[in-house]
Amino acid sequence: MSIPTGISHEESVVVTDANLASAVGSGLVDVFATPMLVALCELAASNCVKPHLEPGEVTVGTRVDVEHSAASVTGMRVTATATVTAVDRRRVDFSLVVADEAGEVGKGVHTRFVVDKEKFMAKAQARKV
Repeated sequence: MSIPTGISHEESVVVTDANLASAVGSGLVDVFATPMLVALCELAASNCVKPHLEPGEVTVGTRVDVEHSAASVTGMRVTATATVTAVDRRRVDFSLVVADEAGEVGKGVHTRFVVDKEKFMAKAQARKV
């Protein structure tokens, strides 16, 4: 695994009825939901480093700190950009910027860890009571 700092990746989604705060239970208004914004950020970060992973490796999110500063309504395209800011062994830190056609709607930081998928899932299953 060799993940360079400074690499970026973006992911976009169009706001639909399915990803509104009123639809996902995070509020009562018909705007892009904060949980969906966070998921979009995680997708951008995950896909940013994916080409740099060894076979069998994946990343898992462990920290998200995002400010959702403006509302996006149905039909708007929301784009999250994740940029690698630091790599420490298996920990990868990202800066996040989220925008729609009208401008910035969020920003923050995110941490992911590189793990062996099979070992990770075995450990997760072992926690099952």
